Amino acid sequence: MPLTAITRKVSPAMNACELTHIGKKDIDPDKAATQHAKYERLLADLGCDVRSLPAEPDLPDSVFVEDTAVVLDEAAVMTRPGAASRRPEPETIARALQEDRHLVYIEKPGTLDGGDVLLIDRTLYCGRTSRSNRAGREQLRELVAPFGYTVQGVDVSGCLHLKTAVTRCAAGTVLLNPDWVHREQFDSLRHIEVDPREPFGANVLCVNHNVVYATAYPRTRERLEKRGLAVRALDLSELAKAEGAVTCCSLLLTTK
Repeated sequence: MPLTAITRKVSPAMNACELTHIGKKDIDPDKAATQHAKYERLLADLGCDVRSLPAEPDLPDSVFVEDTAVVLDEAAVMTRPGAASRRPEPETIARALQEDRHLVYIEKPGTLDGGDVLLIDRTLYCGRTSRSNRAGREQLRELVAPFGYTVQGVDVSGCLHLKTAVTRCAAGTVLLNPDWVHREQFDSLRHIEVDPREPFGANVLCVNHNVVYATAYPRTRERLEKRGLAVRALDLSELAKAEGAVTCCSLLLTTK
């Protein structure tokens, strides 16, 4: 089935983004927008129908659409982001998703960021982080159970989201940073570890048998390529200053 990528343009207010685990650096919104446009073009080159939404000038983090929804084949779970400044973001994403998915919602007092949810087969691994609380995880479990999914909590330390520490890089295989997430929590899967000198290198996006990856982590990229993975790398250095990475900037879903 065709693959759609929902993206959103970079906010001109990006310098006011939320930061948790890294220090503040000046972000050039124009450079970030150029890098993001190349990201969108790469997704299109890899076969995605890219639906690019306009920038939200009053929402500095809004380019990171992954955090607004958990998209399954059967439904989309609209999140309630952990950072209060980000709670308006899901509204426009819901409108973009409603024609293709049944929508269900995380509600107060739950908080959940999509970057804390990693789907592998019928399991949703959900990070225990400052952005996703117990109530959010329990609501997620209740919302997806009717569709045959289970939710497994995962301990995370030292980084913002679960997907900062671990992502799926191939069928049955995850790329992870063992200092931020314990291997044993993914003991049913094969593991590739990031190069220790590249702690932020665990975030990859799988698109039609390709791996989208940041150029900032060449040593880990070599490990992926030695496993036979087709890596498509691009520079996202400005987005990284806002704790963003390749999965953060899109929502992928199959469409009719």
